[in-house]
Amino acid sequence: MACAFSAKDVTLRYGEKHLLDHVDITISDGDRVGIVGRNGAGKSTLLRLLAGQEEADHGEIARRWGLTVAYLPQTPELHPEDTITQAALHYLPARPGENVENAAYEAQTILTQLGFADTLVKVGTLSGGQKMRVALAGVLCRPCDVLLLDEPTNHIDIDMSQWLEDRLMSFRGTLMVVTHDRYLLERAFNRILHVGGGRVDSYQCDYAGYLEERAQREEMAEATLRKNKSLYRKELAWIRRGAQARSTKAKGRIERFDQLTDSIREAPPEQTLNMKSVASRLGKKILSWEHLDVSIDGENLIQDFSYTLLRDDRLGIVGGNGAGKTTLLCTLVGELPPAGGIMERGETVKIGYFAQHCPPLDPDTRIIDAVRDVAVHVYTPDGDLSASQMAETFLFPSGMQYQKVASLSGGEMRRLYLLRILMAAPNVLVLDEPTNDLDIETLNVLEDYLDAFQGAVIAVSHDRYFLDRVTTHLFAIEHRKMVPYIDGCESYLAKMKSEAMQAKPREESTPAPQAPRRMNQPALKFTFKEQRDFDTIEETIAGLEDQLEQLGRELEANSADYTKVTELMAQQEETQARLDAAMERWVYLQDKYEAMQAAQQGKSE
Repeated sequence: MACAFSAKDVTLRYGEKHLLDHVDITISDGDRVGIVGRNGAGKSTLLRLLAGQEEADHGEIARRWGLTVAYLPQTPELHPEDTITQAALHYLPARPGENVENAAYEAQTILTQLGFADTLVKVGTLSGGQKMRVALAGVLCRPCDVLLLDEPTNHIDIDMSQWLEDRLMSFRGTLMVVTHDRYLLERAFNRILHVGGGRVDSYQCDYAGYLEERAQREEMAEATLRKNKSLYRKELAWIRRGAQARSTKAKGRIERFDQLTDSIREAPPEQTLNMKSVASRLGKKILSWEHLDVSIDGENLIQDFSYTLLRDDRLGIVGGNGAGKTTLLCTLVGELPPAGGIMERGETVKIGYFAQHCPPLDPDTRIIDAVRDVAVHVYTPDGDLSASQMAETFLFPSGMQYQKVASLSGGEMRRLYLLRILMAAPNVLVLDEPTNDLDIETLNVLEDYLDAFQGAVIAVSHDRYFLDRVTTHLFAIEHRKMVPYIDGCESYLAKMKSEAMQAKPREESTPAPQAPRRMNQPALKFTFKEQRDFDTIEETIAGLEDQLEQLGRELEANSADYTKVTELMAQQEETQARLDAAMERWVYLQDKYEAMQAAQQGKSE
């Protein structure tokens, strides 16, 4: 297979930091590469080098002659006076012999699919997320050999993420994408590059295989280090006894000892993010709203939404761009007044609101002062921690804490923003697109933290994996109504796809012959959330049935106490509703499991 790119002995440093240190990689035609690594590790830099947007300090990057490359950075530059159609067409230079009308038609088609009703609107009126979608249409509207995309799912909604995944799955050229979207990583790529510590490690497998192989490599490296340390101790004892350096044999042994000394020098241990649980006490009454209407600038976005938030609720909210997700959160946290309805908040409720865009900080503020402005210390299960200790757990070591905020990358700013919110010890977390600009390792830690969080969580996100992993209830904003989806993102996306198919005008011409079935069509399987529910649903149902029996006994025992009976009946009603929902979920999971078994049996036959 022909080589698309090759990097030989490439080195690039920013200040004291080696982003790439003598890196060698080869990208072949047709490779589908997902690029992962921590914030600031050099993922975006690697894409810029391959796209020719940046030059290495040392080494060589070769590109096959005649290769056409489409590159999408995290922050694309567009001309504000262009219409979005013009901006998409002008994003990449026209190619010799190109049919401009065809490219314009394709650009308008993609813009419509990406949610733009008016393709003549000016770029200067768009939000950052909308500009990203215009640039995305620009890189997709012309055929190319290579697609280089840097975090393309940031700032687009969940159904657009699904649309992009389908589009990338059908792309036949070389694909390289920096992303933290774990479903996209799992389904669209056959090779993973891990960037970090100045290295680029290649894994010739999908994302699940990468996780397994990386763990194996780390275990082998630790075993090799232990073996070398044991050999080093023996050789050190021989050296101390006084080696006769005059003999050839002794000289060779001394040289090997020097090499062994280098091999046991360990790199500084990689810091790990450790979020501490700092929630305040939460009373029985939390948040509730009845017949809530939400609007902004006179435009009604959501009508007649009623819900009572429970202590352990994990509520997910999805919907198209402009549907009102952020406005709803601003209303729930009190930043905007409701347009109608009643909202009630318990006296002990302390909300932590993680907004989609970090509020500005004085760039000359030191990191430690930005943390101390919220709290000097907080109580955690490990005891009282100072602001400096909490900053260290969020990967701001003591030597870094006196740097100015202006020195931080986008991902580090999001981490500092999250730290400031948790320093206030909230007991209700409201998260607006928390996965934007965070690397996968930080997302994993955040998800584990939310699992153990002693309070309620409301999250707006386009990250399907995050929603399946964290939330237990999902609402979608559809036609100004909050529509619940018991089966999570999968059922929501299935409905969106069905509606899109029904909305397509039927072509009266003879239908094109159906494409042959792809051999690598993904098998029917559980999502992460479905597998978790399938493993625990029977235990959950049994527990709820036991609770109902216990409540029945308590009702009999307290029949003379009107206040107690009222409270117990409310608990009984709530528990029965949860049991009914769990039974519906069990039926759905059983049906899907049987379909999976039948499909597997059909394959084996």
